[in-house]
Amino acid sequence: MIDLGTMVTPFLHRLDTETAHELAIHSLALGLGGSAAKDVPAFAVRTLGLRFPNPIGLAAGFDKNARAIRPLAKLGFGHIEAGTVTPRPQPGNPKPRLFRLPEDGAIINRMGFNGCGIDRFCRRLARLHRPMPNGRLRGATVPLGVNIGINKTGADPLKDYPELVSRVSSYADYVTMNLSSPNTPGLRDLQSADILRELLAAINTRNPQRPPLLVKLAPDLDNASYGPILEAAIAGGAQGLILTNTTITRPGHLTSPHANETGGLSGRPLAPRARDVLKAVSEQNRGRLALISCGGIESGEDILERIRMGADMVQIYTSFVLQGPGILARLKAELRDAMRRDGFETISDARGVDLPA
Repeated sequence: MIDLGTMVTPFLHRLDTETAHELAIHSLALGLGGSAAKDVPAFAVRTLGLRFPNPIGLAAGFDKNARAIRPLAKLGFGHIEAGTVTPRPQPGNPKPRLFRLPEDGAIINRMGFNGCGIDRFCRRLARLHRPMPNGRLRGATVPLGVNIGINKTGADPLKDYPELVSRVSSYADYVTMNLSSPNTPGLRDLQSADILRELLAAINTRNPQRPPLLVKLAPDLDNASYGPILEAAIAGGAQGLILTNTTITRPGHLTSPHANETGGLSGRPLAPRARDVLKAVSEQNRGRLALISCGGIESGEDILERIRMGADMVQIYTSFVLQGPGILARLKAELRDAMRRDGFETISDARGVDLPA
């Protein structure tokens, strides 16, 4: 079968980055995404009280406004994370604000939580869940996460996050608190253990019943900071962490002419730090929270490595944007080969095997 999504990727890369992204979302929403990369039972992951058909998720930031959830799910992702959605609509930062660095396998963005706001976002989720003629709900076909954040101006985190959780709880299989985008002033200050405890307490008070709650952290903290944050998340009733968001650092080996653009860097240059953070957190976590690793994942070998280091699942973004939907079939084939080579019958067999005893 012809994979239309992969065929059009080179054309999209001739366009301005944000224009190409908008066209990709629009095309997916019209059902032009192509066929799914198939799963095998060995890929299934059980965590957060959910079953995921494979460990490869789509990170937040691609479908900010929940416009193409079902088409994205049909490509073969194990889960989709939509958003970041904010309480009120906002335009984000001035353009240009999204840059491909193909020479470096990277993207830099300073989007600034541009989006439609929670009202329109939830209307789209409601349509996604409307009943079919047979009475079943349509749903997203794979678990759906919703990534929530605060507005650039007029934000009240202790009210905004609990309200956002409440608004999306009927539709989301899990919710992620984005405390780590570098493009909203003051947001990363919310990652401190003390503030996180307050936020989680406020969320729990407002939402005694809610989906699993995850916290997305930055890679730019010092390693000693992650332990207190982990303990605060556990004490506050969170169910998982996403490690990590984009970085404001710039490795010296970048070659793209866009390398010095302001914003968050994602993709291949982030991989070493993403692994370091996962290792530091996994060794302290010891299975208490679900961990999703994100940052520079480009191969099935990368996926298995993160699972072996203690991740339950991974998320991709940059490699998907740069390589197109065909990456999913390749990742799954490579992951299966790597599992066979290392003697793992299932993904769960590999989880955490490289952690110190």
